[in-house]
Amino acid sequence: MIDIRQKKKLRRFGAACLAFAFVAPAYPCPQEKPPATITLDDCIARAVRQNLGVAVQVYSSELADLALSRSQEKFLPSLSFDSGHQSQNSASYTWIDAADQVSTKYSNYSLGLSQTIPFGGTFSMSLGAYKNMTNARFQTINPRYGSTLTFTFSQPLLKDFGYRTSLKEVIVSRNNRDIADNDMKNILLETVHSVESAYFELVYLTEVLKVQRQSLTLAEDLLEKSRKEATIGTLAPKEVVSAEAEVASRQADILQAQMQVKDAGDVLRGLINQPLNEETGELVPADIPSLTKRDITLEDALKIGLKNRPDLQSSALAIKNREIEYGYAKNQTLPALSLNASYWSPGISGNRILYQDNNPLTGLILGVAPGGPSLAMRDALNFKYNNWSVSVSLDVPMNTIFSRAARAQARVSLNQEAARMKQTEQKAYLEIRAAVRAVQTNYERVNARRTATRLAEQKLAAEESKLKYGQSTNFVVLNYQRDLASARTSELRALIDYTLSQGQLDKALGISLEKRNIKLTESAEVER
Repeated sequence: MIDIRQKKKLRRFGAACLAFAFVAPAYPCPQEKPPATITLDDCIARAVRQNLGVAVQVYSSELADLALSRSQEKFLPSLSFDSGHQSQNSASYTWIDAADQVSTKYSNYSLGLSQTIPFGGTFSMSLGAYKNMTNARFQTINPRYGSTLTFTFSQPLLKDFGYRTSLKEVIVSRNNRDIADNDMKNILLETVHSVESAYFELVYLTEVLKVQRQSLTLAEDLLEKSRKEATIGTLAPKEVVSAEAEVASRQADILQAQMQVKDAGDVLRGLINQPLNEETGELVPADIPSLTKRDITLEDALKIGLKNRPDLQSSALAIKNREIEYGYAKNQTLPALSLNASYWSPGISGNRILYQDNNPLTGLILGVAPGGPSLAMRDALNFKYNNWSVSVSLDVPMNTIFSRAARAQARVSLNQEAARMKQTEQKAYLEIRAAVRAVQTNYERVNARRTATRLAEQKLAAEESKLKYGQSTNFVVLNYQRDLASARTSELRALIDYTLSQGQLDKALGISLEKRNIKLTESAEVER
């Protein structure tokens, strides 16, 4: 038979084995790095510069800038240069042309400049020159040099006319660039809120771990006291077993809490894009949330949100784009009526062949009066010979009469975007309303939880006093200890929720970046 003392020893040995099973590692662990203390501002700064989601949006913003630059290239002048050389030889069918064959050599050069103007028209200027030399008879100038300075203007009067029509791509690209900036701002708002949530979740779990360690200390103190009393016979052995089981249970809770702290630290590491191969210790948050009442009415919150939310600004820009596209589609159903105007100044020079009696038919050449290409160029640039033309052209494609599909499609897209904006406004209203309500409710929750914690502390102190005089049991005291740990955890949860609800409100109002002085130009150090 086993006596009472042996039973006590066996129970203690079993409890120790149980505690060791929870606490002792299954295999030796490598030495860990010391903890790294980090602030919330530091985490947000790292996330803004290094978060992968922000980096992806940086590329989108850069693409939008390039698309805008590309659309503006339409109004850059176009420079052209042409050069040609030609040689023609044909048989002479009559002695009047040449003795054997007729040979002609022709060379031409031209330089042109063309410019699109904002109202849809084009203006161009060109300067051309040529040289013509032949062996044909009866030529009065050979070789012959010619130059022409030409100005041309063409302006659509119906289809493709107007500032908004001509600048459609530029205006839409500029709005898309602003939409990309708003998308970047929205990504940053989401990133800041995600970092805040992960950071304060780590704060919460770290503090919960502290609370559970305090609870373990209370249970261990009670166990030590119970063992002493059981040794002198003033306490039943079952009370010691109950205290030992509670200690083992709370040790298991601590192991679970330690794992949750490490998991929360990994989530935060992912948000700030900490290199996976970087050997650092556990992240220890340096900032602890405080309770400061925030007074804001729903009316004021809505005014701020409608002014600052990037999704609402993007919706307004999207509607502008659809309006421009609808206006362009309407314009394209008009006939193509164009005004065309030209002015050109020619100049001709060359070697003048002097015939007897100034009659080329005599075939008797008395001499040559030389003339170079510069003379032809001078006459062209001095506008010696003025020529102009004005015309109006009308083109009526049949599809502009029988088909209105593009116009109808643009109108439907505009109506769709207007409905989408109403949906966005409704979503913003609901988010702001819920965020304001959460801030007000969570503030009251913190005060209520603090009262509950204070009362739980008083209840535990009273019960411990009763236990001291034998008027209570370990079971009741252990339950009160658990109640106190639960109350402290709930108070901490309420404080964390209040802090996060303020961050959610800032995000819903679109002011998180301004409050933290974060600029779009500071975001994401992407690799090139």
